[in-house]
Amino acid sequence: MSDLLERLRAGLPPEALITDPDVTASYAHDMASFCEAGTPAVVVLPRTVEQVQHVMRTATALRVPVVPQGARTGLSGAANASDGCVVLSLVRMDRILEISPVDRIAVVEPGVVNAVLSRAVNEHGLYYPPDPSSWETCTIGGNIGTASGGLCCVKYGVTAEYVLGLEVVLADGRLLTTGRRTAKGVAGYDLTRLFVGSEGSLGIIVKAVLALKPRPPQQLVLAAEFPSAATACDAVCRIMERGHTPSLLELMDRTTVRAVNAMASMGLPETTEALLLCAFDTPDPVADLTAVGELCTAAGATEVVPADNPAESELLLQARRMSLTALETVKSATMIDDVCVPRSQLGAMLAGTAAIAEEYGLTIGVCAHAGDGNTHPVVCFDHHDPDESRRARESFDAIMALGLELGGTITGEHGVGVLKKEWLARELGETGVELQRSIKAAFDPLGLLNPGKLF
Repeated sequence: MSDLLERLRAGLPPEALITDPDVTASYAHDMASFCEAGTPAVVVLPRTVEQVQHVMRTATALRVPVVPQGARTGLSGAANASDGCVVLSLVRMDRILEISPVDRIAVVEPGVVNAVLSRAVNEHGLYYPPDPSSWETCTIGGNIGTASGGLCCVKYGVTAEYVLGLEVVLADGRLLTTGRRTAKGVAGYDLTRLFVGSEGSLGIIVKAVLALKPRPPQQLVLAAEFPSAATACDAVCRIMERGHTPSLLELMDRTTVRAVNAMASMGLPETTEALLLCAFDTPDPVADLTAVGELCTAAGATEVVPADNPAESELLLQARRMSLTALETVKSATMIDDVCVPRSQLGAMLAGTAAIAEEYGLTIGVCAHAGDGNTHPVVCFDHHDPDESRRARESFDAIMALGLELGGTITGEHGVGVLKKEWLARELGETGVELQRSIKAAFDPLGLLNPGKLF
């Protein structure tokens, strides 16, 4: 420990090191439940690429593990510390280095908050689409590390589609540049995509070149009430089958609606079994919403209410964004699943989740990026009750198994981390895991970067 601190201090300013155990403990974990976390030896908060390189050279020389972190808003334990590690928090590397309206790119450091970037590019008439629910606090580096999504993915896609190039500090301290600034480029293997979603296990992202789009018109939202989740999912299938491209298509079940109302008095309709939110940012959103409203009615919607203006639309979106937080108030603890299935299997996924809730005697609320088939079943339980905690964990696993049975994946946007690494092996298979371990070994032969995650 003394040798580690001495070497780190040789290349870092005093304010970059945190050794107080009471403070370092606060960096030990992200927001996931049921994920083990160790005790870090030290927390480092660098401001420059050179400082990150110094940390990695020191860690390699002393064979000390390094756990990179952003804002720790993750939900899989990917940012959890391991015993004796260096926690490398990148939140102070928070500069927007460039915004180019001509090239439609932004160049940023990893600690830039998603919402800060979004507002900055909006001033140039541009748009950075990925918008996780935690967009006001989560960082771009964390978004890239977990390949995060958000509400807009149904039209605009996920984070991976907006990362053009990266600068990455490797485990031994070397600086690697991947990708490009150009609109096109196919030179060599696509190492940029390899780092996206790697959860800090291959290198430390210190700069990103991000693609931007022209800022679209303000969107308008329609809210449709349904007597069952099945009819709401039927509406989703009709909307997508007819070729509509909404800017978002979100679902909240009755449990979620009631939780949001209880927390924020939003006035959402508590009698509905499923609330579907559909938005368009097209030149004529009213016409698009009218067409979608007719499809919802045909699928069995009991009420279809288009928002009159952007302010009403934003209020509905705020209700959806706070869904996960609201469900956390239902009981003392939650486990937030992240299972994505083909859109055609969305109804089966929600019906199966309801059956699992009944089987295990638990409250499980579901909100979903319905247009993507990406569901977020939230298991609510009393963590002081051992039996209820056991049933929560078993129901969580049952939901993941259901997703795989329906041709889906165990994570659409939250990542694997600690929480789902056993399930990753089931999804990838033996050969898939073997190849991924080989890739990990090529970039990090000593296994120092974020050990115990993914595999």
